[in-house]
Amino acid sequence: MSHTAHIRSHRKPRRSASTIAMRTGVAGGVLSTLAVAGASGAAHAAEPVTQTLELPTLTADLAAQVAQSADVTQQAAASYQLQAERDAAAAKAAKQAKTDLAEAKKKAAEAKKKAEEAARKEAAERASRAAERTTLSASSDTGSSTGTGTGSSTSTGTSTATGSAAAVVSFVQAQVGKAYVSGATGPSAYDCSGLVQAAFKQVGISLPRVSQAQSTAGTQVGLDNLQPGDILYWGGAGSAYHVGVYVGGGMFVGAQNSSTGVVEKPLSYDPPSGAVRVL
Repeated sequence: MSHTAHIRSHRKPRRSASTIAMRTGVAGGVLSTLAVAGASGAAHAAEPVTQTLELPTLTADLAAQVAQSADVTQQAAASYQLQAERDAAAAKAAKQAKTDLAEAKKKAAEAKKKAEEAARKEAAERASRAAERTTLSASSDTGSSTGTGTGSSTSTGTSTATGSAAAVVSFVQAQVGKAYVSGATGPSAYDCSGLVQAAFKQVGISLPRVSQAQSTAGTQVGLDNLQPGDILYWGGAGSAYHVGVYVGGGMFVGAQNSSTGVVEKPLSYDPPSGAVRVL
């Protein structure tokens, strides 16, 4: 006991039994709670913890938007494919057009070249015939002045053909319009000497095949004394490069070239160098 215990104001108040009991109950409750919590914590610590995440559920609107986006993507892909096909077709067509144009230009150039060659050949033939005519005219003038001309006393080219001459004239005139083909002797095409040979064959006269020999097959006559059925030639006698048949009236028939075929023309169209008479 302390030295102040006898002083009443310094004594500690005694706790009542009820107070002590209450405090004892509270303490027991707390301890019980702690024990339960500890046991529960131990139990939870022994079990694995599993966490579940819930994914959001697609709504109807979101699904519709996804479907629409897929449709747009598919349409875009189809559009791109169609455009690619069109571009490929256009490129192919352009390439084919370019090829066709090149081929057309090539053919046009070839046709132009052939036409120019034919024109040059025709011009060369005309020039050669003109030179031969000049030489023949000079020779004819000399022969006439000396009285040695070979012209006969028969009628001029305006006379009417009769007999065998008429048959020759009729035949060659019937061939006008047919084609000229080098080496051809009829009946659908002729060259110049082939036509003359075929005409005289109608009256039983066999002439040589080529123009050089035909130009010396008969009697030489002057161009101012022609009669129907006479053989005209271009070039020198024995070296002629073209022949035809005089049909009267200042006209002749001949297989001229591949451009004209068999034609009937006036002598002024292509004056001959000389003539021979077979009939």
